[in-house]
Amino acid sequence: MSFTERLLRLRKQHSLTQQQMADTVGIHITQVKRYESGEAQPSLEVLKKVAVAFNVSTDWLVFEENEREPQDELKLKFEAVVQMDEDERRSVLALLDAMILKHQTKRFFVPSPESKQQP
Repeated sequence: MSFTERLLRLRKQHSLTQQQMADTVGIHITQVKRYESGEAQPSLEVLKKVAVAFNVSTDWLVFEENEREPQDELKLKFEAVVQMDEDERRSVLALLDAMILKHQTKRFFVPSPESKQQP
């Protein structure tokens, strides 16, 4: 999916007109029209404004799916966590810590199936 398609998708997901999109991002409506039609590409500054306004990463706006690394999905999730208020962030981090501890405990202290089969 191209930047043009993603920008249009964001606007429609938020039920915004092109003017409302322009106001939200802080650019002129003409630019929104040019970006959506593929006539122009945004500057880095505009990409950043769009990313902040709609809580998405600039990577998501710019890169095609096959250009991104698998760990980028986690990175996007962590970027969303950063946008949460402090209490929500603490809850997410506590849950993450608990899941990591559970995994480590299971990995180090639960016998493997091979060791159970030995007499």
